[in-house]
Amino acid sequence: MAIYGLALLSFCYILGQLLGELLGITLGINSNVGGVGFAMLFLILLHDRFTKKDFINIEDDKGIAFWSSLYIPIIVGMSAIQNVKQALSSGLLAIIAGVIPVIACYFLIPYLTKSLKNDA
Repeated sequence: MAIYGLALLSFCYILGQLLGELLGITLGINSNVGGVGFAMLFLILLHDRFTKKDFINIEDDKGIAFWSSLYIPIIVGMSAIQNVKQALSSGLLAIIAGVIPVIACYFLIPYLTKSLKNDA
């Protein structure tokens, strides 16, 4: 059912926004830092965990896949409207906030690939 996908997406979004706000407060800036990215990560991790534990049936999985497929273009659209020039001119924090996740993902890809091969 599509409603379960929406419920999971909403939970992940709220959790991601809270974590992004807390990270922003911790860093001393008045902004949400990575909330949407955290939400996407939570969605991926929870969907994978629920699938492995057999908490999700086929209809639920279709609903989650449907809402997930809508979520990613929305995130791309949101990031497209951000002012990159303003962010880069505002200091080193913006550059670090972009570089660190890219490097982390670069090093996590081999681990995730091995992990997925072991599960199959």
